[in-house]
Amino acid sequence: MWHLYQHTLCPFSRKVRFLAAEKGVTVELVRELPWERRDGFIELNPAGQTPVLSDGTLVLIDSVAICEYLEETVERTSLLGSGAAERAEQRRLIAWFDQKFYSEAVVPLLSERMFKRVVARAAPDAGVLRAAGRAVEGHLDYFDYLLERRRWLSGPAFGMADIAAAAHISVADYLGGIDWDGHDSTRQWYSALKSRPTFRPMLGEKMEGLPPPPHYDKLDF
Repeated sequence: MWHLYQHTLCPFSRKVRFLAAEKGVTVELVRELPWERRDGFIELNPAGQTPVLSDGTLVLIDSVAICEYLEETVERTSLLGSGAAERAEQRRLIAWFDQKFYSEAVVPLLSERMFKRVVARAAPDAGVLRAAGRAVEGHLDYFDYLLERRRWLSGPAFGMADIAAAAHISVADYLGGIDWDGHDSTRQWYSALKSRPTFRPMLGEKMEGLPPPPHYDKLDF
C-alpha cells in the first residue's frame, strides 16, 4: 500500500493525489505539516517538503518525480501525451504552474491567508495580497487565451498539465485568491475538472480554522 505524506493545502500533494486517482492507484493519506519539521518525516525527506510517496520500501520525493514514476509504471492511458511535441507542451505548462503560478500566486496566498492565520496568529499584509491578486488576474488572462484555442490546457486531450493546473488553482481558490468574473473560458474548464470523481473528494476537505469561500466546491460558481 502506498502512503502519501501530504497536507490539505499543498498544491503539489493535490497534484499527486489527482494523478494517482486518474491512474487508479490507491494511496493512504498521512497528514503531514512540513513546518513542524517532524523527525520521522525529515528522515523520509531531508528537504522537509510534501508530498512524499512511500510503500515502505521505495520512497519517492518531489511531485514531478512521483507523477512521472506513476505515469511510467501504471499501464493506463498516458497523461503526458502520445508524441514528443505533446509531452513537451505538457511539461512546459506543468512547470508554469509548479514554478511561476506557485511563486507568484499560491505562495503569497498561503503565507498571508493560511500560515499567518493558522500558525503565526498574525494579520495578513494587504499589499502582498493585492500583488497576488494582480498576478492571478494575469495568469487567468493567459489561461483564457489558451482555452479559447484548445479543449484542454495543453491541447485536445486531458492531461497532466490540467492536473497540475487544477491542483494549484484549487488552493488559490480555497484561499479566496481568485476572482472568476470575466474569465468564462477558464471557469468552464475548471468546472469540468471539479465534476471529475477523481478530483471532487479534495474539494470536500477543509483545513481546521480556515474555511473556504462558499463557491469553492460548487460546480456552478
